[in-house]
Amino acid sequence: MNSMTTHSITALPGLLAAKTVGRLFVLAVALALGAATASAQNSPAAAARAPALQVTEVMSGLRSPWDLAFAPGGAMLFTEKCHGLSVRLPDGSVRRLFGNGPEYALLAADLFCESQSGVHGIAVDPGFASGRRFVYLFSASNLRKEPRSNRVIRLAVNADWTRVSERTDIVPDIAFKDARRVGGPGAHSGGRLRFGPDGFLWITTGDNHDPDLPQDPKRLGGKVLRVDVNGRAAAGNNAPAGFDSRIYTYGMRNAQGIAFRPVGQPGAGQPFTTEHGPNHSDEVTALVAGGNGGWDPRNRDDLNCRDGYCGYSGTVQTMPMTDLARFPQAMRPVWNNRERSEGMGPAEFLTGAAWGAWNGQLAMGMMRAQRLDILTLDPSGAATGVVTAELPDTRWRSLLLGPDGALWGSSDDGRILRVSPR
Repeated sequence: MNSMTTHSITALPGLLAAKTVGRLFVLAVALALGAATASAQNSPAAAARAPALQVTEVMSGLRSPWDLAFAPGGAMLFTEKCHGLSVRLPDGSVRRLFGNGPEYALLAADLFCESQSGVHGIAVDPGFASGRRFVYLFSASNLRKEPRSNRVIRLAVNADWTRVSERTDIVPDIAFKDARRVGGPGAHSGGRLRFGPDGFLWITTGDNHDPDLPQDPKRLGGKVLRVDVNGRAAAGNNAPAGFDSRIYTYGMRNAQGIAFRPVGQPGAGQPFTTEHGPNHSDEVTALVAGGNGGWDPRNRDDLNCRDGYCGYSGTVQTMPMTDLARFPQAMRPVWNNRERSEGMGPAEFLTGAAWGAWNGQLAMGMMRAQRLDILTLDPSGAATGVVTAELPDTRWRSLLLGPDGALWGSSDDGRILRVSPR
């Protein structure tokens, strides 16, 4: 299962085009910004500043690994979408902790996978080293039926990593797609978990192909949630009047990446999400408490929408990811992948002098395009350039900065990889 294959890699410059949101008054400004940044990012100097990389295959033969988290002491937790939660210890041994089969120390027969959904995000309690040995798991569950749900589960881990206990479902009511509209059940669950520098747990959720869900004030789909370790709403979420107080932002499509600007950088702690667009416009968004992401796939008279869901029926102009015509105060994306949809998934900020020109920049996994992009943000949080790391084609499912300063990630071909500057 463990392989330490290593390759030396360089990086190539990508392209940054205009950030457009489908409205003419915004388009003119975006085109001017894109023209100014494209020449800088395509210069030989920009390419020369990119660090040479080394990629190491740490594990292979896994069953659809989804997410990673490191605990103090070097233990690496990982999830497999249709199975459960395991840990790889520093000596390379693997222990199955919590899942839906007999190989797991604690059986969880309610966990299941269907389509895009299953056992997804994993996060380690910020107080783990001081004795609060809890981990947090996002998974589809059939404990509740008609409809089934996604939920966040808290587990206590014993000292020698042989078992987990004290299961507590701290957020049991995240929307799951049971309906067969626009395809079968299980699509668009989101599912990334990350503790922010504020000590709160951040949870991304998807729109379930439900046209009403992203703008719904009560249901927890098409949202970013921010809660404490018991699942209670965090102070300062600023959810609008009448909204569930656990909601930090709404009007999201299916964010599968969330990362926080690093300490020592301008705007330290600022959360950014990455989410893939329908047939255009993957987006990177700087989140604002109580903000609306502007995704609203409800029925539109001028589009032929299947089952009332218009998410795939239009263009960047007629069905924008961020609809500023309906929601003029919506959070504007800082980058939209040149109006292309390439399955933007996980994200992580790179930190450390070893990353050179990439120190403080945002790494983004493009799943369908099978590449890793590095987005440069200026002190205000605006995108000023993007380069593509020349790595072997990989459908990145997770990205995480490890305790060693390297970028770790899981891939849909069953591997866990480590990418580091040489």
